[in-house]
Amino acid sequence: MLVSGAPEPARELREALVSGGDERAVRDLSGHEVTRYDLQGAQALVHVVDGPRPSPQDETVLRLADRNGVEVLCILVGESPAEPVNVPYVLATDVFTVAPGEPLPVERIVERIASRLGDSGYVLASKLPVLRKRVCEEIVRGFARQNGILAAAIFIPGADLPVLLLNQVRMVFRIAAAHGERIDRERAFELLPVVAAGFGLRAVARSIVGVVPVVGWAAQGAVAFAGTRALGEAAIAYFEAGGTQRLEDLLRSVRSRS
Repeated sequence: MLVSGAPEPARELREALVSGGDERAVRDLSGHEVTRYDLQGAQALVHVVDGPRPSPQDETVLRLADRNGVEVLCILVGESPAEPVNVPYVLATDVFTVAPGEPLPVERIVERIASRLGDSGYVLASKLPVLRKRVCEEIVRGFARQNGILAAAIFIPGADLPVLLLNQVRMVFRIAAAHGERIDRERAFELLPVVAAGFGLRAVARSIVGVVPVVGWAAQGAVAFAGTRALGEAAIAYFEAGGTQRLEDLLRSVRSRS
């Protein structure tokens, strides 16, 4: 990840992002010319503008990042103009305006970084604890949405189970990776009961389909969504506790939140 632009606020942001994590995960390019070489391998760039509007030099950096497939956010440090500023190559939701002397909205910036990275943000989250919670929420949200759509779209009873299971396992593995943990074969078997709890929800969904076919398909998708989300939240709790929390507590967590 990269920060660039105005040196003082860029360095302040970098310090907030690397707090408690790997300082090598965020490179500070503030005060220097950003090149294509600098952008290689970067997932995101936060560019800080000294003023209420980007200069031609700022726009050059933003354009270069956009053309190299790097997610771009922009912070405008200056008095807010009467009308919203259109920053080229940056989505309106990814532009932050900060008045001089005000603290940077780090939490909002972290939230947008996680949203832009989606479930691919687990690599960065493993190195930057400040991103971990938001990235894991995005991982769970994405897989829950995908499973909900798949469960509602697949009409053959039971045919969706292998796909849903694969997605649930992938979700748990990415949450583990976001916490800097590696799941080996033994650890995977420990987590199988948690995944199995999600299957109990699928059985409920199939029974609903049998009773009310039309409404049931929608219910099946809703149950798959809720079950995957509950499983993801339980997995987050498991790894936040260092992987030592009792599995019985996790199973109760899954069932109570579904």
